[in-house]
Formats: sequence, C-alpha cells, structure tokens
Amino acid sequence: QVQLVESGGGLVQAGGSLSLSCAASGRTFSNYAMGWFRQAPGKEREFVAGITWTGEFTYYSDTVKGRFTISRDNAKNTVFLQMNSLKPEDTAVYYCAGGRGRYSGDGYTYWGQGTQVTVSR
Repeated sequence: QVQLVESGGGLVQAGGSLSLSCAASGRTFSNYAMGWFRQAPGKEREFVAGITWTGEFTYYSDTVKGRFTISRDNAKNTVFLQMNSLKPEDTAVYYCAGGRGRYSGDGYTYWGQGTQVTVSR
C-alpha cells in the first residue's frame, strides 16, 4: 500500500500561482509513476499531469501545458505540481495518484484525499 497526502491548495486570484505537494508513505514511492488529476463540481475527474518513476518524462493535458509543471523528489517521497497563470477554470479538487501512470485514472492504483484549489476572477 501507498498512502498519499496532498497539501498546498488554497484560494488565489486569477493569474497567480500555487504549488501543490503530495507526500507518499508505505511501499517504495520510486517504483510508481505519479499523476495529478482534478475534479470540478459537476464535472468528471480529468487528468492534469503525469511523471514517470524516474522523473525523466513528464506529460500534461492540453489545458495546463505550459502553465503547470510536475516534478518529483524520490529521496523525499514527494511529488509536486507547480501551477502558474491560474485561471478560474482551474478551480477544482486536485488529487495525487500513483501507479502505472499515463493519462487515464485506470492507470493509477493509489489516490490521495484531494486538496481544494480555488481561483477567483
């Protein structure tokens, strides 16, 4: 089992930045690809960003590409999501996930409890 705990969410004005963290404990963190997903009220969960277990490769949804950056520190068992140029439509609960990776939630076995990000106009 891997336990994931997100932090860093909050309220920010449009155009601002937030940095999310996801701390992992349990089984070896570095064995897993990691991803960030989000879910806005009344909408389905959507993929945001992913990173391979080595951190060598990253991939993003088109809606956040160029604004968000995913990274990881395997020594600290932590994955990060730096969010810049935030827009009101980025408002959602953000979830950290670990597993085989890629773009679908089906590729992830472990999930955090989520952290709220709210972007005001």
